[in-house]
Amino acid sequence: MARPIAREAAMQLIFEQLFGGDATAQTLVDLIDYNPNEKDSMYIDTVVGGVKEHADELDSEISACLRGWTLARLSRVDLAIMRLAVYEMQYTDLPAAVAINEAVELTRKYSGEESCPFVNGVLGSISRKLAAQA
Repeated sequence: MARPIAREAAMQLIFEQLFGGDATAQTLVDLIDYNPNEKDSMYIDTVVGGVKEHADELDSEISACLRGWTLARLSRVDLAIMRLAVYEMQYTDLPAAVAINEAVELTRKYSGEESCPFVNGVLGSISRKLAAQA
């Protein structure tokens, strides 16, 4: 499978976690009829587990870059997408620009065109902040 498909599946599991679900790669097979190959399954498990483990830190990064918003006001879809993108920027070798672009594409599909500039702006701010710290 292509990485964008695996990333989309990971976002869906992260979204499920926001509602108390115990999301795993097996959940993909059970709920959305997606059966990832071994490489994609490893990626999904790593990213979903990493987002869960670092959720407070990721939320802090996101919250620090919100202008006139709070985490509580964000749609759960946008929060799941941003958590995934920030995790990829901080903990993987994926370039920030790619993480942001993929996040905007997921936003377009799951949240709507009107949310894209917002998600792009927040993630761009986080990317610049992380680059300045490096």
